[in-house]
Amino acid sequence: MRVTFKLYAMLSDYLPDEARKTNSLTLDVPPGRTVGQVIDGFNLPPKLVHLVLVNGNYIQPAERAGRALAEGDVLAIWPPIAGG
Repeated sequence: MRVTFKLYAMLSDYLPDEARKTNSLTLDVPPGRTVGQVIDGFNLPPKLVHLVLVNGNYIQPAERAGRALAEGDVLAIWPPIAGG
């Protein structure tokens, strides 16, 4: 199945070069693949995985390992961002 994977800010460095311009990558993943498995597959540092959304809905850290993705889902991740 296909899902869209988006990484923002400094996390985009973990995407392949061709995906960095759009911060987006289409992934072919097996049915039942979880949010946590996708995150682990890209070796994202846990301290940088702050805001995780699936189709615009926030996924709590405790839910990520068990939250299965579905065909057409959009998984978007932001690092912690501070401003002032």
